[in-house]
Amino acid sequence: MTAQDPIETLITTYHELNATLIDELHEEPSALEFMRYVARNRPFVVRGGAKGWKACESWDASYLADIMRDEDVQVAVTPYGNADGVVERADGELLMVEPHQTKENFVDFIRYVQADNSLPSPTPPEVRNVKYAQTQNDNLRAEYASLFADVPSDVSWARIALQQSADAINFWLGNARSVTALHRDNYENVYVQVIGRKHFVLLPPIETPCVNEKPLLQTRYAPAEGGQLKIEASDGAEKVPVPIWDPEVPEARASEYSYLSRKLDVTLEEGDMLYLPAMWYHKVMQTSGKEGFACAVNYWYDMSFEGSFWASNCFVRDAALAKERVVRYPDLAMGDEGQQGVGQQSLGR
Repeated sequence: MTAQDPIETLITTYHELNATLIDELHEEPSALEFMRYVARNRPFVVRGGAKGWKACESWDASYLADIMRDEDVQVAVTPYGNADGVVERADGELLMVEPHQTKENFVDFIRYVQADNSLPSPTPPEVRNVKYAQTQNDNLRAEYASLFADVPSDVSWARIALQQSADAINFWLGNARSVTALHRDNYENVYVQVIGRKHFVLLPPIETPCVNEKPLLQTRYAPAEGGQLKIEASDGAEKVPVPIWDPEVPEARASEYSYLSRKLDVTLEEGDMLYLPAMWYHKVMQTSGKEGFACAVNYWYDMSFEGSFWASNCFVRDAALAKERVVRYPDLAMGDEGQQGVGQQSLGR
């Protein structure tokens, strides 16, 4: 009798003990209630939790353009709306590609996003570049500071529970053509949808073996002839670990554990709040509202690296990689030091 794979047992046990659904609240939690979710590392949605915010009551294309009319903002540009995503070259090589960054007047930017949203989706080779405000660098207190007074300066129940203020508060604006690939962040994230809809596909950290992380060369889009974009690698570019499996295309690039994944789906309507716990994988899509774009705000709080949570996540990742090395390089199981070095190098360890 073959012993059951302990990684498989771990993932299966987790799903047996945790529901494959997201709790829905109809009022904001207390700090104590929020901390219980943080301790369990489980997400929840507060339906209509931000309806009373000035941003949710006032923001539309006209208001934003009037407030931001004299401001230049940083814009992420990609050919397919695939910012920070995995791209497969013609030769089959997978690359991690970051967007081209450029500065534009905000009014020009929002008009482009609205016009782009009203046109039918293009197909290669007739690519129409996609633009997205997604700098993730505390931009709502920097380049979008004129709008900051329209949202709370912090989320009180998160600030009290975590005993810290938000490390970053970010503004997001784009249309339905922008999709954020599966990834995870080491932040406790409170995400608020202001305009349009946002659809999240979520995977818990325990599913690290399911997402098939691979070390991919970090590249970025750069301007090319005719207004198009090309992929280029900067000097000294390194490989970074990136999930290459998409839970919405489960048959492609799967690991031996992908079949164990139990994704959670949640759609945020205008005024909804999502607590996305630290280290949860998420893929994000959006639907433009009546204004022709989708807009959101999020608050990032540094996660705690104390206790066993961070160390346990690293262990699960490393255990899955170690098993893969043994499968790919059987001599490892017999202690072949020379072959071990090859295995580790191949996986970017």
